[in-house]
This record gives sequence, structure tokens and C-alpha cells, in this order.
Amino acid sequence: MMAGAPVLRLDPDNPDPVVVEHAAALLRRGGLVAFPTETVYGLGANALDPIAVAAIYTAKGRPAWNPVIAHVPDAAAARLLTRQWPPAADCLAAAFWPGPLTVVLPKAAHLPDVATAGLDAVAVRVPAHPVALALLRAVGVPIAAPSANRFTQVSPTTAQHVQASLGDRVGLILDGGPSRVGIESTVVDLTGPDAVILRPGMISAADIALALRGSGVAVRSVTTTVRHDAAGDAPAQRSPGMADRHYAPRADVWLFDPEQQPEIAAALTVALAARNPATGRVTALLRTTTLSLPDGTIVRMPDEPAAYARELYAALHAADAADASLIVIERPPDDDRWAGLRDRLARASR
Repeated sequence: MMAGAPVLRLDPDNPDPVVVEHAAALLRRGGLVAFPTETVYGLGANALDPIAVAAIYTAKGRPAWNPVIAHVPDAAAARLLTRQWPPAADCLAAAFWPGPLTVVLPKAAHLPDVATAGLDAVAVRVPAHPVALALLRAVGVPIAAPSANRFTQVSPTTAQHVQASLGDRVGLILDGGPSRVGIESTVVDLTGPDAVILRPGMISAADIALALRGSGVAVRSVTTTVRHDAAGDAPAQRSPGMADRHYAPRADVWLFDPEQQPEIAAALTVALAARNPATGRVTALLRTTTLSLPDGTIVRMPDEPAAYARELYAALHAADAADASLIVIERPPDDDRWAGLRDRLARASR
């Protein structure tokens, strides 16, 4: 088992400035600090230090084609990382920052290529968590921070999840309590004439369209699935979170729609009969469906998207901790409010 990094607990609403400065000093020295955001915990490094950013990729086992998000304390700091700031960026920043929205814009020349997968665009956001904002203000540089877990694994929503995934690959973990949103940010590309949603999240396409109403900017979504080759290589992507398999527990994942309950129940009966009792544990995440699961764990998930998002990754981590070999998940509704959750579940099941 990996040794764990030091964990420092902070009041999530009133972080101790001494602890925050200790973490900021480590970042300024080129170290890695895991810290809470409202979405998930991030693995942070000085975004202007290419060696420090490269250390993120090493710690996570993250492929070089996958860019990271630069976190900043406000929109003014975000502007400094770009060479073009269109009016649509002002609209989105005013509507959603601080908050779970990432914007992709043409990058400034001083940003190292390693943070953008060599692309001429940077992904940037202002997080809403008080600990993250305090850290950003104290450190005085943008913080590059993907989720604080090994690549393709379930993102962490607690400090304990970070420690279990990364161990001592990170210099320090700031514990600011459970993440309040629970899945990663919505990513919107503003490098072209349209606002293109590259990764759905809890800020929906309808929310984006409302914020841009009257701007003349159309909103559209794209679905991109990156399949890397045997060596892990793939074309550079404009957004994180596009890998074919991502946000995934160790267990196999079956997804089903509520009307498929008879089929999934029959398949479970066969799987349970054939399983090795020592390794064949099953976890079911259900919203409306009732399944008979005599030798497993049933988790009743909320029927509202924000509450579901807060609980999803914790439920997947718990299934991993229980050594589940199979996780059966009822798909959420196919509508805009659930799009980010359906995306995460689809990638987790591949």
C-alpha cells in the first residue's frame, strides 16, 4: 500500500491563512498540492512552471494529449492567460464565475505548452470553493489542476479519495470537506464563432444559451470520444475528460434504462449464480428501479440531478472499497439537466 501524503484539514468556509500559505509556498517551490474545489478535488501545480506541470502528468499517469485546466481567482486573472477575450467570455464569466464552468480560449504566449497539450488554446476557470480561492490568492500564480486521481479512475470528492488514489505522489493534501457539486466542470470552447460545449456538466446547455442570449453567439454541443493506441498515444484534445474510458471504478459497470429492468434482472441472476463468492460482489445504483439483489449492496440514488451529482463519485468509490466486481447503474433521464451525469456514466462503463 502506498504511504499517504500529509493531510491538513481546513474549515471549508473559513480556511486558516497559515495553512493556506504553507500550501502556496509548496506550489511556488514547484511542488504538487491536492486541494478541494466545488466540483472535485484537484491536483495542483504552478501553471507557469513546465517542470511542475509535467509532474502532474507523471503523478497521475496522464497522457500528454490531455490538457489541464488553469485555475485563477477571478476573470481579470483569466484574461492574462489568453490573447483574445471575446464578449461571450464576459457573459459567461459574469453568469457562472466563480463556479463549475471552464472556458477554452486562445492562449497567451507565456503559458507552457505542457499545460495545453501543445495546443494554441487554454482551458481556464474560477472555482467556487473558498479553500481553492484562498489558495489561488495566496500563491499569486495560476494553478494547473486536473482531478487528483490516477488517470481514468473515479475523480475524488474527498481528501480520503485523493490519498487512496495518489498516496505520496502528491506533496500535500488540503482537506476542505466533500465537494459540493461532485462532478467536473462544464467546458465551453470560445475559440470559434460558436460556443461549443466540449464536456457537459451541471451547468447545462440551456444555462449557457440563456447567459449568451442576445449576444449573437450560437450554442452547440459535441460528443468526442478519444481512443488511444496501445502506446497510449492520441491526438491532442481541446478539453480534458474526453478519453473513451474515464471516471471509471475498478469494477465492471453495466448501465440500463428503467424499461430494461427485466433484462438486467435476468442477467444479474446469471452473473450472481456464476460468480466467485470471494470476488463477485455486486453494487447497484438505482433511482426508480427495484431489483432483487440478495447478496450485494443497493444504493438508492437521488431523483434530482444536483443531489445525484453530489453522491455519484462517493458511491463509486464505496463500491471500489467494498471490492465490488460489478456495478449496475440505472441511467438517469435523457435530458439536458442530466447530460453531464450521463456522460460520466457512459465513459465509466466502457
